[in-house]
Amino acid sequence: MSEDMESLLRGHRRYFAEGRTRDVRFRAEALRRLRKALRDHTDALCEALRLDLHKSASESYLTEIGIVLQEIARHLRRLKRWTAGRRVPSPLTILPSGSRIVPEPLGVVLIVAPWNYPVQLLLNPLVGALSAGNCAVLKSSPLVPHTEALLKRLIGEVFPPGYVSFLEGGPEVVEEVLKQRFDSIFFTGGSAFGQTVMRAAAEHLTPLTLELGGKSPCIVGRDADIPLAARRIVWGKLLNAGQTCVAPDYLFVHADRKRQLCVEMERAVRRFFGDDPRLSDDYPRIVSVQAAERLQRMMHGSGKILFGGTCDPQQRYVAPTLIDEPDDDSPVMRQEIFGPLLPVKGFHDIETVIRYVNERDKPLALYYFGGRREADRVLRSTSSGGACVNDTVVQLANGRLPFGGVGRSGIGKYHGRFSFELFSNLRAVVRSPRWIDIPLRYAPYRSIRLFKKFLK
Repeated sequence: MSEDMESLLRGHRRYFAEGRTRDVRFRAEALRRLRKALRDHTDALCEALRLDLHKSASESYLTEIGIVLQEIARHLRRLKRWTAGRRVPSPLTILPSGSRIVPEPLGVVLIVAPWNYPVQLLLNPLVGALSAGNCAVLKSSPLVPHTEALLKRLIGEVFPPGYVSFLEGGPEVVEEVLKQRFDSIFFTGGSAFGQTVMRAAAEHLTPLTLELGGKSPCIVGRDADIPLAARRIVWGKLLNAGQTCVAPDYLFVHADRKRQLCVEMERAVRRFFGDDPRLSDDYPRIVSVQAAERLQRMMHGSGKILFGGTCDPQQRYVAPTLIDEPDDDSPVMRQEIFGPLLPVKGFHDIETVIRYVNERDKPLALYYFGGRREADRVLRSTSSGGACVNDTVVQLANGRLPFGGVGRSGIGKYHGRFSFELFSNLRAVVRSPRWIDIPLRYAPYRSIRLFKKFLK
């Protein structure tokens, strides 16, 4: 297998060395071909996601296909401007030289995507890689076989194999491909395997982007609009049945509003999915029997269930479930849940919540519901990859915002221009004229006092 991987990489490096991907028109045409393929295969992709994750066509388009199409449109509109680079001022000490930042492609990049949003999390980074002028090797997840097979066919139809290639297989394939030297690695997934990827990248000093996860807190203050908060928390938590890296992972609510919030959240679940979400076409499934069994064990080892609690692992079904006042050392409070379970804890003093959040790893997202004054206090006193006030998850919807983690929740930011720059070398270029050569720079530096004045 190692020889196959080496041969694959040699093909990509030959293609990149030909220089075609440096042409802005070539890059734009590649993005247009990808956009057309996505549009042509929208129904098929929605059906594949339904078979793999029981996602509705609406949710699949909203959270996967539509996001990628928006990203492509954004890059096509601005690609010429981004590739032109930008002029920056030169200090007096090097005038009349001119200074520019000139982006150039890195080369051959590896993109490893997870199963939970298999279309978006594979193709969104690819858009940035192609926009920046790179070749790419893609690795999807075998846990979503119908989507993986369709994505492989789509990529093969759109791109020459030396430009973009698609790898199938399990962890052993990832381990083999990580032995190769890439010019950049982009990994989305769990922190445990993220450490493996980081070690492999270190062997070759390869630039690395890690989009991980963690436990994203949701805080509901005393002056929150409780019905609104309930609807938006339930919506964000139950997208993809909670299998979302930025889903609210645990909930703190002011003790005076806790009972009302729990009632409103149950009401929101029934409004969205009916009395039995199992029967709803809009309620997704857990990715595997093993993952459902893990959630079942987590649920029954953590505390009193306020509503929900139904599990059918063989059908990969786990009901929306609210867990009351779990212990801090219980599984739902220690592990990333990645499912439709939401632990809820009451508080009286916001400083207690801020301290709780800060004593743990920095999360990928943080959510606060309530007034502006306390929201600002929470944002000033905590750190997270992204945040929303009076909403959840929608920070992903604005491609002008950087997306990524901080600390153990990730390294690097992407989306929009941030993706273009992530997959580019921002080359510093100074052009000095030949018509003048100021002698002050040369030894024996008799004019050092003049330089010091310039540098003050």
